[in-house]
Amino acid sequence: MKTSAKFISFEGGEGAGKTTQIHLLEKALKAVGISVLVTREPGGTVGAELLRNILQHHKEAHWDAISQLLILYAGRHDHVEKVIKPALARNIWVLCDRFADSSMVYQGYAQGLGVEFVKTIHEAVLHNFQPDLTFFFDIPPERGLKRLRERYESSPESQKYDCFEDQNLEFHRKIYQGFKALSHNNKRFVNIQADLPLDQVSPQIFRALSERFHLTL
Repeated sequence: MKTSAKFISFEGGEGAGKTTQIHLLEKALKAVGISVLVTREPGGTVGAELLRNILQHHKEAHWDAISQLLILYAGRHDHVEKVIKPALARNIWVLCDRFADSSMVYQGYAQGLGVEFVKTIHEAVLHNFQPDLTFFFDIPPERGLKRLRERYESSPESQKYDCFEDQNLEFHRKIYQGFKALSHNNKRFVNIQADLPLDQVSPQIFRALSERFHLTL
C-alpha cells in the first residue's frame, strides 16, 4: 500500500464499542501491509497516562470542567508531539481511541464551557492538528450504559471508578447530543451505527476507510 499514513480517531459515548473495533481495524490494516499504531486518550505517553489516572480515577479530586480541559490538553500535547506526529512521520497509521472531539463534547458541550472555548484552547496548544478521519459510534446512551453494566457484571475485576462513566443519564444524553451536533455536516466524520451485532459494525468502518483512502480491506 502506497497511501500515506493517516490519523484516525474513534469517538462516542461510554460503552459504544470503540476499543473492540479499533483492534479489528488494526488487524485488517496489518493484513494488507500497513503499519499501525493503536493509542488512546487521555493517555498514550507515560506522562499522559499519569494525568489520565489523576483526572478519571480519583473520586475525591472533583476537577471542574476548566481544570479537566487543561489536564487533558497537557496530556494531549505530550501525546501528539511524542507519539502521534513521530508515527505519522514514519508512515505508520495511528488509530486513537478518543481525541480532541471528546473534549469539545464532554467539557465544551455537556459541561457548558462551550465548543468555541475548547477550540480556542486547541488552537493555542495544537494549532490546526486534527485527525484525517473520525468515526463517531452512534449508539443511544441507554444502550451504551447497558453494555457497560453487562461488561462489568461479567468481569467485576475490570471495574474501576471513572468520573465520566459515573455521571447520570442526563449527562450521557448530553454527550450523545453533542457528538451528533459535532458530526453533523462535518466531512471529517463518518457516523457508524454501533447498536448492531459486531459483524455488522466493522464492515461499515472498513467500507468507509476504503472509500476515503482508496484501500482494499
